[in-house]
Amino acid sequence: MTATAASDLDRTVDEAARAAATAFAGLSLATPATRADALRRAAAALGEHADELVATAQAETGLAEARLRGELKRTQVQLRLFAHVVEDGAYLDVRIDEADPEFVLGARPDLRRALWPVGPVLNFAASNFPFAFSVAGGDTAAALAAGCPVIVKAHPGHPLLSERVAELVAGALVEAGLPEGTLQLVADQDAGVALLEHPSVRAAAFTGSQRVGQLLAARAAARPEPIPFFGELGSVNPVLVSAAALDERADALLAGFVGSVSGSAGQLCTKPGFLLVPEGTAYDDAVVAAAADVPEHRLLNPSIADGYERRVSEALGVDGVRVVRPGGFRRDDDGQAWVTPTFVAVPLDVLRSAGEALLDEVFGPFSVVVEYPAGTDLAAVVGELFPGNLTLTLHLGAEETGAGETGAEQGALVAALGRYAGRVLLGGWPTGVAVTPAMQHGGPSPATTTDGTSVGTAAIGRFLRGVTFQDAPQDLLPAPLRDDNPWGVPRTVSPRGASAEW
Repeated sequence: MTATAASDLDRTVDEAARAAATAFAGLSLATPATRADALRRAAAALGEHADELVATAQAETGLAEARLRGELKRTQVQLRLFAHVVEDGAYLDVRIDEADPEFVLGARPDLRRALWPVGPVLNFAASNFPFAFSVAGGDTAAALAAGCPVIVKAHPGHPLLSERVAELVAGALVEAGLPEGTLQLVADQDAGVALLEHPSVRAAAFTGSQRVGQLLAARAAARPEPIPFFGELGSVNPVLVSAAALDERADALLAGFVGSVSGSAGQLCTKPGFLLVPEGTAYDDAVVAAAADVPEHRLLNPSIADGYERRVSEALGVDGVRVVRPGGFRRDDDGQAWVTPTFVAVPLDVLRSAGEALLDEVFGPFSVVVEYPAGTDLAAVVGELFPGNLTLTLHLGAEETGAGETGAEQGALVAALGRYAGRVLLGGWPTGVAVTPAMQHGGPSPATTTDGTSVGTAAIGRFLRGVTFQDAPQDLLPAPLRDDNPWGVPRTVSPRGASAEW
């Protein structure tokens, strides 16, 4: 990099960071009504330009129109959902302990605690969700709802879409009364890394590969003032199937498996990378039949295609791997790759001995059927081979879920699986993440760098920090902590004398 280029980069980074810091002063004090209105206006702006945005996204990513329209709707819903969160105010977790000279442990001062925005947030956008995990996606919505300005590092896989979404959303936020600089966009990779280390940036979010995410997390931790880094780094999402489940509904179950692996060409963080079935299960014909109807689909970009081709080649090179259904892979004249799904099978012992060649995530339409012997402790297998996932799925027979000894055994398995994933499914398939208050989209390492959630209303907690004010005069307290509670937020109050019953 030339001295001039370096100087330009430094200027771009510093201007963005300073603008975000300036915006934070006003945004963090904006009323719930103002912030909620801004989020709803942003959602409306996206809807008003849906045809234009979907066409741009389709051209840049190769994703199907129906998929993109659904994702754009999800993005609007996320923004509106967080508007409700802001208005409700429960996310502030306000706690008030009134001064009490008779407190059981000695005189207690007046203590008032709430969660407050951490400051400007840097959001590294994802490639596989050009709306829902990108410029105006869940990370951005959660941070804005918390009262944090956002600088988005655009993904190079959809640059034109990123610019247009940023223009629309930033304009809507300012029109609603939020400060200039509340939402900004940078495109340069070096600028993103430099912003991660800028003292004005106080938290960061990332969705992408394990390698890049871990490098960025290390940078965030190595700062003179380390900052929270919430990285979603992928997952293999094992699916465990009992013999009873296969006896009851093998064809439907295997068709669901193929569909979950193949959707959006397997370019989903919740794609099931492994299906564990009992030894002796007949599954080849059902898998092949279901996969025969899956059309060829474009991968997002040449970089993802290169990684997919390499990982599939590594997996197929492992001794003991049996190809159940070979997939297709071709590149067109523009260098884009088009694929159909690949399914392979191995005994459990082969998976153990293969290590990373099979266990590492394959981002694309590829999955491994694993045959386990009768009597296998599935919880132990998950802990040994799949210790950190976004999801784990368990398919059981009807009689395995009721009362009695069998049900108790399966209940213990379900509880054990909760140690290794953020979401445990009893039936169904992990692809498709509901945007709801109870959703957990995160999990133990290596699925995420911090075991939070990037989907659902709890995602706002990643961009908040607790602050207590002690013996503060009423007119100096933030609005939610004053006796008159002008924001009308829910509060937990410990009045004078409450400790007498302790």
